[in-house]
Amino acid sequence: MTTASPHSRDAGPAKAAQPEGEEPRHPAAAPATAKLALLVASGATFLAVLDTTVVNIAFADLRGDFPDSSLSQLTWVVTAYTVVFAALLAVAGRIADVLGRKKLFLWSTALFTVASLLSGIAVGVPMLVGARALQGVAAAGMIPSALGLVLQHTPVARRQVAVGVWGAVGSMAAAVGPSLGGLLVDVWGWRSVFLINLPVGLVILAGAARLSRDTADGRRLPDPVGTLALAFGIGGVVFGVTQGTEWGWGSGRVLALLAGGAVLLTAALLLSRRHTAPAIEWDLWRSRPFAATNAASFLFGAAMYSYLLGSLLFLNAVWGYSELKAGLAVTPGAFSAAVGAMVVGRRVDPRRQWAAVAVGATLFGLSCAAMYLLLGTDRQYAAVWLPIGIVAGLGIGAALTAISNAATESLPPRRFASGTGLLMTTRQVGGALGIAALAAILERYDVLDDQGYLEVFVACAVGSLAAAAAAPAIRAKARQSA
Repeated sequence: MTTASPHSRDAGPAKAAQPEGEEPRHPAAAPATAKLALLVASGATFLAVLDTTVVNIAFADLRGDFPDSSLSQLTWVVTAYTVVFAALLAVAGRIADVLGRKKLFLWSTALFTVASLLSGIAVGVPMLVGARALQGVAAAGMIPSALGLVLQHTPVARRQVAVGVWGAVGSMAAAVGPSLGGLLVDVWGWRSVFLINLPVGLVILAGAARLSRDTADGRRLPDPVGTLALAFGIGGVVFGVTQGTEWGWGSGRVLALLAGGAVLLTAALLLSRRHTAPAIEWDLWRSRPFAATNAASFLFGAAMYSYLLGSLLFLNAVWGYSELKAGLAVTPGAFSAAVGAMVVGRRVDPRRQWAAVAVGATLFGLSCAAMYLLLGTDRQYAAVWLPIGIVAGLGIGAALTAISNAATESLPPRRFASGTGLLMTTRQVGGALGIAALAAILERYDVLDDQGYLEVFVACAVGSLAAAAAAPAIRAKARQSA
């Protein structure tokens, strides 16, 4: 692994010190162990990412079970998960590297499984929202510790392929959520969306328990004041952006959330510059390729999440597809995303990941532009939607995997989870802004008017092409850091 910049050490015992760029000192992982680590990490990642989108399709069924709850109240079922997940990702990654990735992974997966059970048996909206927030806490711990486990147990020569598989699973989960959710809701009702996590979670726990335990890296836990400021700051900004369209961008609540979140983030940054165990590891951002991949992740996340929701809304509102049919209509894109991720993971040299980011983001951006130019009120699924959706999926899988690979290549092994947490945070924050932009655009049009959705696709094209334009900076900066 190439270490892009010198990394500062937290104050701690000298015996804990180990050169940042070196591999952890343990025997090479056996192939079976590496496969097991990849399997359990991919399964957990699938569940965590799936639950960001799978619930969207269940709103009609939820309203049937809770007729006294308004649509605004029901949106908290999604918002509670999204906001908490985004707020805690960076913090969880830091904790995983300090306490041990396996330990955090086991506790987070167990909590996610329990929270899924509570969601599935919820007797009212408040209980469901609370359980979803608990799921968000658990998912934030699962993602960075999962990739950390993969990279820890996988030989260096196989890491890029492993990240490709991991990226493929994450890409598929985001895209297949609507179709899987539609199928589950149509056959068994909304509770099945959560209860299906139980057997999968238990299998993941059993597999993860067999992995060798990693040791804590000897650093101190991050500054608690800075950590709280970071979590509440990110949460405030994401929540404010998420609720901006519904509450009004000029409303006191939204302005208070955005301003308060900005103040807390500033405080977290300032505290981190002086503390020996900072909540935000500034030296990671001094790694120039890491900073560049985070910029691409932010831009691409905004475009991708807006596209995934906008596509479903278009099929449902403009073409009149049922929720289940709309979900199935976007499924081919989910599988092509997996193909794109696998191709990048297996075939693209580490030094060419910047090119895969550029190509993937360009394919996705051009697909969104084609939707704007070719889609209309006439249903043309086989002739127009299907080929465009497949190309868009290829772009999503390729770009996401290349971004993860490029970021991983810039990190020392001991800080995989911390870096992954920060990378996923930028993607989630970008996604929240993308969804807010979608809502702001659609609010100007009638729900059945195709023009609003087409403008959303234009915005997605702009965001994705901006990510592609940032990709060469990853290459140039990586060369400087070599």
